[in-house]
Amino acid sequence: MNRAIRDWRAQRVWIIGASSGIGAALAQTLLARGARVALSARRADELHVLATGREEARALPLDLADATVFAAALDTLERDWDGIDLVVFCAGTWTPMPAARLDAAAIARTLAINLQAPMSACAALVPRLLERGRGAIAFVSSVSGYRGLPLAAAYGASKAGLSHFAETLHLELAPRGISVYLINPSFVATPMTAGNDFRMPALISPAQAAEEIIAGFGRGSFEMHFPRRFTFWLKLLRLLPYRAYFPLARRLTGA
Repeated sequence: MNRAIRDWRAQRVWIIGASSGIGAALAQTLLARGARVALSARRADELHVLATGREEARALPLDLADATVFAAALDTLERDWDGIDLVVFCAGTWTPMPAARLDAAAIARTLAINLQAPMSACAALVPRLLERGRGAIAFVSSVSGYRGLPLAAAYGASKAGLSHFAETLHLELAPRGISVYLINPSFVATPMTAGNDFRMPALISPAQAAEEIIAGFGRGSFEMHFPRRFTFWLKLLRLLPYRAYFPLARRLTGA
């Protein structure tokens, strides 16, 4: 469904959201495999620590929500690298939000970071890739976007929207030589999930998530979902009619 990426030597990869969690682990894994990696996030200190001593790493701090700053960084990388092979949108935020306590400010922030920012960035990125006739985009979404879940009123909606956006881009861009990948992790032990006060089934480390993503690129998959021992059951839940899904989801989650 996409161009399979197996040899990372000389691949030019830009990871946005690389300061911690999945993004940082993916950057470390790709650097170890010989890729040239640009590291972007708002927290410059963490990026510079990750890039220190790595010749092929480049720290490029930015706030993805600022479309002007993103466009300038894109110009810089394209000039210095003579193109970009893969852009990974990994930045995200998660705020548990029960339906009885919806927070308008938190909803706006979640949608801005998780959905609006990568969509706006693609408005600048996609024309550049089409002009070259090659390249790839990957979006780190979430299995929370599969169906409505407790506490995920804003987060799940943002990830469902991001997955929909990725599907649409793949339909239109893949025939024109641009690969689009959708990454749907379940629970990963990151700073974002550290504050969860509920049991997270099949919890994996960022390093394990990075290896799953690398394997997905190697298969040329559109969607990468993991760990499969958990996400397989979530995919089955997507097939249930609402009459069956709602009572089962309430029972499984204690909602």
